[in-house]
Amino acid sequence: MKLQTQIPFSKTDDQIDYQSELLLLGSCFVENIGDKLKYFKFKSLQNPFGILFHSLAIENLVQRAVENSCYTEQDVFNKNGQWMCFSAHSGISTNSKSKLLQNLNGALQVTKEQITKSTHIIITLGTAWVYQNLASNNIVANCHKVPQKEFTKELLSVEEIIKSLENIIQLIAVANPKAQIIFTISPVRHLKDGFVENQQSKAHLITAVHQIIEEHNVSYFESYEIMMDELRDYRFYGKDMVHPNELAIDYIWEKFKTVWISGNTFPTMDEVDAIQRGLLHRPFSPESEEHQKFIELLQEKIKSLKNRYSFMEF
Repeated sequence: MKLQTQIPFSKTDDQIDYQSELLLLGSCFVENIGDKLKYFKFKSLQNPFGILFHSLAIENLVQRAVENSCYTEQDVFNKNGQWMCFSAHSGISTNSKSKLLQNLNGALQVTKEQITKSTHIIITLGTAWVYQNLASNNIVANCHKVPQKEFTKELLSVEEIIKSLENIIQLIAVANPKAQIIFTISPVRHLKDGFVENQQSKAHLITAVHQIIEEHNVSYFESYEIMMDELRDYRFYGKDMVHPNELAIDYIWEKFKTVWISGNTFPTMDEVDAIQRGLLHRPFSPESEEHQKFIELLQEKIKSLKNRYSFMEF
């Protein structure tokens, strides 16, 4: 008896291993995949501008990075003692204008460096709804809780999303024609936009991405479809009934691992996992001989891994 519909998956040719260089950009779901890659100590850079929900925000970051277009004082503003930028997530904000500009331009630099050497670039789109700042006429990445009256809200058309994604692909291709781009649609439900509006948004994203796939040499991973079709139950959501919970994230990660992670890396991933679990272990008697031996063995395992993969840090 089958109690679940399952999406057919097959391994890709250009898989990720411990020699790969990864860049992850986009919605909060890319953070979930990024955190898994970080846990297993793959070489990756994740959302240097913080979470970016829509394609225009991602395009802006990629374009500024590739073209070395630095941020200036005109690009930042102060709100309640915090300096912010409409191009970045609020997590980037600071209480110093100069520090914010330093962080923004530093993030552009590391983004460009990672684009130029990345073997795989994972881009997760969260929504097609965007906000335009009335004062500047610019589409913002984040409203930073600025009053709603200072923005207009609009749904990007399929054509606008396609144009934005094509620009991203072309910008990356100029800097690094060998990079493999992987698009995903975030399974996070943007219910603040409305139930119908969330479905409209996802439909526009899915239609645009699949037209891009047909016309360009890019890939797609079915994170949204796994959540909708394989995990069709609220027990796979967090308490907010919006975000996938830990079990769902683990499930989708296993699917991603099957498709995109080279099987040759699995033994090393197991070693990393054992070390990570060991580092999280909290002993009853830290000073005991038994625990000291455990620590010594753990350090030997770390040293062995670092001898093979010098970039790993624990």
